[in-house]
Amino acid sequence: MSREAAIYGKRRDMTVHGTEPFNAEPPRAALADRMLTPLEAFYCRNHGPVPAADAAAWRLTVDGLVARPSSWTLAGLRDRFAVHSETATLQCAGNRRAGLVEVRDIPGEAPWGPTATATARWTGVRLADVLDDAGADPAATDVAFLGTDVSEQATPPQEFGGSIPLRKARMPEVLLAWAMNGEPLAPVHGAPVRVVVPGYIGARSVKWVQRVTVADGPSENFFQASTYRLLPPDVDPATTGPGDGVPLGLVAVNSDFLAPDDGAEVPAGPTRVSGYAFAGGDRTVVRVDVSDDGGARWIQAELGEPASPWAWRHWSATVDVRPGAQEILARAWDSSAALQPADPASVWNPKGYVNNSWARLRLHGR
Repeated sequence: MSREAAIYGKRRDMTVHGTEPFNAEPPRAALADRMLTPLEAFYCRNHGPVPAADAAAWRLTVDGLVARPSSWTLAGLRDRFAVHSETATLQCAGNRRAGLVEVRDIPGEAPWGPTATATARWTGVRLADVLDDAGADPAATDVAFLGTDVSEQATPPQEFGGSIPLRKARMPEVLLAWAMNGEPLAPVHGAPVRVVVPGYIGARSVKWVQRVTVADGPSENFFQASTYRLLPPDVDPATTGPGDGVPLGLVAVNSDFLAPDDGAEVPAGPTRVSGYAFAGGDRTVVRVDVSDDGGARWIQAELGEPASPWAWRHWSATVDVRPGAQEILARAWDSSAALQPADPASVWNPKGYVNNSWARLRLHGR
């Protein structure tokens, strides 16, 4: 077990992709058949050292294109606004990057597996209520968030930040949250308060939030303008600048296996496989197909009920495992009729984002 995982209360068997900043994901089995992810198994994606959590000293500034700029303490938010909870899945934009690394190397990026995604019951106040109280200008276009965590990835180093469209910020599911799964936020997950933006890549759910700014354009923060961008496959990221590529926002329909583990040896014959599927925006997962013969024949998996429109769906199916090596495939459909693409090579990009190609599970029947 890494020292850092112990410090942050994570499982002994987390795969640690970096210690400073701390980045780690759990084994597949830790997420299997669980609607809510236990806090010790919730993935961590950070861009700088974890700031000290001091709820008493914390202040949130609301400024920009507002009629009444304001500053809030945690107690002030609790007293002024109604408290709400929302069950929502967060997914890192680099989730399943390891599958793209198998196509072509992606230097400098962590080879995340399929568990940089997790679901929690978040509790806090609606961002829309705070914006209304401040008198946000209806002609504004975006709302920017700034954390207190400082990243050396930017030159010069700067706090992590990002933005979302104002129309999304006004949706009731977007929270300024101080609790997850009924417990106060841990420092590694953004305490005292973080933003939760259901349906968007995890990078937009800014942790350790200290400022909310209503603006007439997207954030110019390094991580919004330069980092979380989808680049063409023939571009060298070292030569790109702010605004290049496509900004990442809504999560594309995606799925993967959670049990058995990839590479497992199992008895030949009927075998239960299970996993998760998730679609961002206001889309939902409506179907998952599984194949045990390379895609010649597909069966529909059994879908579990989602806890909310913003949560993943678990699924399961029984496949025929034959003696020897075999690959099981899975693909999800969302409510817009979008289907995961088959080939990881078709979605390869030089930063390894948004690998939503078919899930592949390698088993060995005995």
